[in-house]
Amino acid sequence: MKITRLVLESLHIPFRVAFKHASAERSVTQSIWVAARSEDGLMGYGEGCPRDYVTGETTASVAAFFEKYRDNILARVTDLASLREWSQSHQQDIDQNPAAWCAIELALLDLLARQHNQSVEGLLGLPLLTGPFTYSAVLGAMGTQQFAETLVRYQKLGMRNYKIKLTGELGRDRENLAILQSAGIAPAQVRADANNLWSDLDAAQTYFKSLDFSFFAIEEPLQAGKFIDLSALAGSLATRIILDESITRTSQIAQLPGASEQWIVNLRVSKMGGLLRSLTMVDFCREHGLALIVGAQVGETSLLTRAALIVAQASRDILVAQEGAFGTLLLESDAVQPILMFGANGEIDLRPLQLEHSPGFGLMPRAELAELYFEHRTRMKANAGRLNTARLP
Repeated sequence: MKITRLVLESLHIPFRVAFKHASAERSVTQSIWVAARSEDGLMGYGEGCPRDYVTGETTASVAAFFEKYRDNILARVTDLASLREWSQSHQQDIDQNPAAWCAIELALLDLLARQHNQSVEGLLGLPLLTGPFTYSAVLGAMGTQQFAETLVRYQKLGMRNYKIKLTGELGRDRENLAILQSAGIAPAQVRADANNLWSDLDAAQTYFKSLDFSFFAIEEPLQAGKFIDLSALAGSLATRIILDESITRTSQIAQLPGASEQWIVNLRVSKMGGLLRSLTMVDFCREHGLALIVGAQVGETSLLTRAALIVAQASRDILVAQEGAFGTLLLESDAVQPILMFGANGEIDLRPLQLEHSPGFGLMPRAELAELYFEHRTRMKANAGRLNTARLP
């Protein structure tokens, strides 16, 4: 198949409510979208979420990567084998630009699968999706009243496990944890995400002991990559450590000290550099005895949710939680149809969607996006290092 066009856009969709954690606060999506078009007019779509505090990426770096490699990709990628070959031969570049490549790769996988009139699972030789897929409730860094109100909404949905963003303010974090306990939520159902709040091991130990709450696991309490200190913290608190910013590629797995049981990898498709690299990470984690959370960037659309479902299905034997699938619970609108969003008990019901019988990822962009992609001109302002922006109401 000949791919004739790759188009890049920055996608902005307002949130229904601002989301805050220790590293960032946002009220609008920070996503990039890629469309791939074949010579016979078929289209494929991909999404990535550049985060400077996770992978060091910005919209400018995404634009530079796209402009540097677009023509080469168009010339060399014609099928799944050549896509894999391109990815492997540019591994170091993708290590530095994972979200940029993620958006490109997902668009190409979607297009290739549509060309063969099969799902992406079928293209990759993977089993079709089978439920259930159960998601975690996420409570951001918020005041006690908003925290309590948000918790009530989650409980009405029947959510069974929770992720709480720590603020680093001892009084507020204690109050929020007390709200969880008074609602009958056991510590074994709760994991904490500190978003790299502390640089000092002793300070982190003191803080968590002051909280006096036996979290199931703690995510990124220290600066990224401080594996020895993280292992020591896990031992002193008798808990497990979730690695997010600290693990963005498979080569880092070998650096983990101590027992594998103390580590959980938070695998997000965008930060890993796409679906193929994410599936490779699943295999690495399994081989090294590591558990997984299939995570999500705040503000992902249903397209990245769809890609993450493939990863969750492939890792069920080592999967401890899933994140994301907020859809229009968080976003004012989604970029595609159908919307993939959890409902009762935090589960997505895939049966009525029949994704296994739909080509590609089985999702189609809203008309506003489709019109942008069909324009016969580049929307890339390479000289300025900026992306044109698609704003959806």
